[in-house]
Amino acid sequence: MADYQERFAQQASTTTAGGVAVDEGLRSFMLGVYNYMALGVAFTALVIVALGSNPALLQTLAMGPMKWVAFAGVLGMGFFAPRLIMGGSALVAHAAYWGYAALWGLLIAPMVVFFLSTDPMMVMRAFMITAVMFAAMSLFGYTTKRDLSPFATFFFMAAIGLIVAMLLNVFFFQSELMSFIVSALVVLVFAGVTAWETQMIKEFYYAGDGTAAQKQKSIFGAFMLYGSFVTLFIHILNMLGIMNND
Repeated sequence: MADYQERFAQQASTTTAGGVAVDEGLRSFMLGVYNYMALGVAFTALVIVALGSNPALLQTLAMGPMKWVAFAGVLGMGFFAPRLIMGGSALVAHAAYWGYAALWGLLIAPMVVFFLSTDPMMVMRAFMITAVMFAAMSLFGYTTKRDLSPFATFFFMAAIGLIVAMLLNVFFFQSELMSFIVSALVVLVFAGVTAWETQMIKEFYYAGDGTAAQKQKSIFGAFMLYGSFVTLFIHILNMLGIMNND
């Protein structure tokens, strides 16, 4: 991370002409990141649609131990996929990213299909709210001059605490109010995470990287932003569902 920041700082101190070249390269790099992220979201949607056409499999995912396997898989990939993406070949990087997107599809399919069957417009509203919030926070992270890295530890600890709170509510409290509060906190935390991730991804860019390195960095950036986007979406959808019940 420090190496990337040093390289980025060196690039920022180039001449005006060189700076223009770097800006064009940076825009191209970030566009690649967002394209991969969008494709990941689309792939997850296809997984959900495929599962939605198989009610028996969907019920197994919703009620059986498979949902916890998918949950553990998402958490595990969240920790190990970055090493695979940045440390392996392009094939390994792609496999890690698309596997992560597929696991998210398995995990959230029962919830999304349920809302699609009861109120499809609610899913669309949740997606649009997520897209607008994500775009706004990512733009902030891209343009702000403030260093957001000091918030990294807070975001990590908050995410761990919220996961624990969600599990406690699932197994013990089973409170709709607590579910709403936890989802609201998750949305607030991951809005901040999106800004921080965008700034960090921007700092990954280095004009001297070869094509292979740029590709791996693009996939890694997409991996980070994809996870935040999907997390925002499912918790916004949960909040809308709870409010609709009231």
